Amino acid sequence: MARFRNFAWTATGIFLMLGLMLGGAYAFQRPFREYPGMEYTDFAIPPDYNEKTEFVMGRLMYPASPEGMFGRLDMYYDWRKGNTSWTNDYPRADRHFVQAVRRLTRIHVRSVEQPVNLDDGDDVFEWPWIYGVQASPMDLTDSQAKKLREYLLRGGFLMCADTWGDHDWAIFAATMARVFPDRPLVEIPNRDSVFHVLYDLSDRYGIPGEWSLHSGVPYLNGGRVGHWRGIYDDHNRLMVVADFNSDTSDSWEWADEPRYPEKYSAQGIRIGINYIIYSMTH
Repeated sequence: MARFRNFAWTATGIFLMLGLMLGGAYAFQRPFREYPGMEYTDFAIPPDYNEKTEFVMGRLMYPASPEGMFGRLDMYYDWRKGNTSWTNDYPRADRHFVQAVRRLTRIHVRSVEQPVNLDDGDDVFEWPWIYGVQASPMDLTDSQAKKLREYLLRGGFLMCADTWGDHDWAIFAATMARVFPDRPLVEIPNRDSVFHVLYDLSDRYGIPGEWSLHSGVPYLNGGRVGHWRGIYDDHNRLMVVADFNSDTSDSWEWADEPRYPEKYSAQGIRIGINYIIYSMTH
């Protein structure tokens, strides 16, 4: 998708500017790249992975705090090379989800995700929608927090998920407070259009991960009740959404697993699609 450095991505803006800018954007975007994940190191790359499309799902790369759920394991690896918390469910969740986006919408989306490192110059500005999974241990540096703030204020969108319990939420909230010291994370009201822009998501429920099939416990770290929280800009546009006590990522990752309940994958996919369409039209 085209650059948005000084352009608000409203529906009108997209239709006016996409045709003019789309071709030029490809010259600036970094090519597809892949890293070893916590769970997958040889997930098949689709044959059309290099297709030029109007939308690409960004996967946020980040350094982790040792206080998070997997933080102590992260200390053994260099987050810039994969294998750490940002690669949880990667790339299986991403690639299943974009197939659902292709099937359920007319958005021309690439079949593979794009890992995005905030330290890579201006690269983040080429990817208007980024996803952070296991975001609870995210521990951005001051320069990364500044870059993310600029990205979001320019019209970017960040989705986070798979954060469980008050302890891990506090770690995540502390990082976001460095990104936006003056903008709190708040409960997103049910009337917000992000829950209705395509699918009506009035009746939401926390999504357990695939791990619950083995443990029989549908929550982690005491996080029993699902919440949807966000950060708004001065125009009441959501810049950040965080699915708290809800494993949206697993709902994508295990959408093809017969043992995983369909109702959770259905809600997780609809939530993600709503977030994409919201980000493109607000």
